[in-house]
This record gives sequence, C-alpha cells and structure tokens, in this order.
Amino acid sequence: MDILRPFPPAKRQLKFLLVAVDYFTKWIEACPVAKITAENVQKFTWKNIICRFGIPHSLVTDNDRQFTVQRFESFLRELGIKHLPTSVEHPQTNGQAKATNKVILRELKKRLGSDKGQWVDELPNILWAYQCTPQSTTQEPPYKLTYGADAMILVEVGEMSHRHHTFDSKQNDQEMAVNLDLIDELREEARIHEEACKL
Repeated sequence: MDILRPFPPAKRQLKFLLVAVDYFTKWIEACPVAKITAENVQKFTWKNIICRFGIPHSLVTDNDRQFTVQRFESFLRELGIKHLPTSVEHPQTNGQAKATNKVILRELKKRLGSDKGQWVDELPNILWAYQCTPQSTTQEPPYKLTYGADAMILVEVGEMSHRHHTFDSKQNDQEMAVNLDLIDELREEARIHEEACKL
C-alpha cells in the first residue's frame, strides 16, 4: 500500500491517492482522499480491501506515519493481518505499489493533458483498463485472476460482439461454474510464469 501525492485539487479538495496492489493478481484498489490520515487509511483498508476481497495475510506499506501509528497497527493486529513496513534501507520491498504508482501517473498524464483537476474522474477508466490488460509477469489480466473470467469490455457491448449477441444466462451460469473450478489452475500457471520471469 502506498500514497500518491499531491495531485492538483479536484472536487471536494481531493488531492491524494491511496493505492493498494494485490501481490499476486496485480489487482489495484485506489481511493482519492482530501487528507492522508490514519483514519482514512484504515477506512480504505476496510472498505476497499477487506470488505471486497477478505482479510489479507499481510500488508506491505512504507514507513509513513499514517501506516505506523498505533491505531492502524492495532486495527491490523486485531484482524490478524501481518504488517510489513518497509525499512529505510530497503524501500524496494514496496516495489509493487511503486511500480503501480508509475503506471497510474503515466496514464493520468497521457489522458488529462492540461486538464489536471479532472484526475479523480479519469481514475476509474485508468483502473478498468489496467484490470483488463494482461500483465507481463502473469500473462493474464488482473480481472481474470481475481474473478475467474474475462471482463466484458465496452467494445464488445457497443459493437454487439459475438460474445454479447449469443449470451445465454443458463449457459453463462454453467460456464462460470467451470471457470471457478479452473481458477486455481489458472492462478497456478500465472504463479509459475511470474516465478520464471524472476529468473
């Protein structure tokens, strides 16, 4: 988990971005906030991570005060989450979040040009594009590794793709059950590919 700061103030004085990345699937959760406080970090962790995906085994953060205050540490401890703050000597431990931050910043710069105050409105589009794009380390989109199926993208809806045109709800239920049975195999293949990339 990391904090991107500061952006040009947007609606409701939003100017910071809390970012969390799942280590394996590369799924990104991001939330604009007006202030970086331990309370906001805790709310983000609860709402965007725990309530959506369950309690993680561990959480890697940097050493910013918002991540190391007693309130946040107690919150994580009560839930059984191992907190792994990066050390000053090894900031690369939080490298996944830092790499994701670069992607978000690059895409915001590309899409906004001089209209920088609109970054909050453009953020969901950037996250959606990222979630549906195969990643080099896993060869799969984060969406598929998270939910076990490919996302229906806008071009398939707008152009009435074969997939959209032939949709059958009963068949879809059966195929989703098969996909859920196979997701562990898909994730294992992605893990093997990711490990091979490290060599």
